[in-house]
Amino acid sequence: MNTQQTTLSVPSVVCGGCASAIKKALDNLRGVNQVDVDTAAKTVTVKHTERVPRQEIVAALDRAGFPAS
Repeated sequence: MNTQQTTLSVPSVVCGGCASAIKKALDNLRGVNQVDVDTAAKTVTVKHTERVPRQEIVAALDRAGFPAS
């Protein structure tokens, strides 16, 4: 299975606590291999299998309280 990378802008990520909450929310998605949160750039980069559509990642972030684009 091919690994893909999706990077999203998440303006509301400002601290380590935000990063932990985001990682926890995305680690629960089946097919997610790695989550990197950059609080300075306000981005989240997700490495995942091709089975995880971008909209599923965005929805998980929204449910966790971190709207993404």
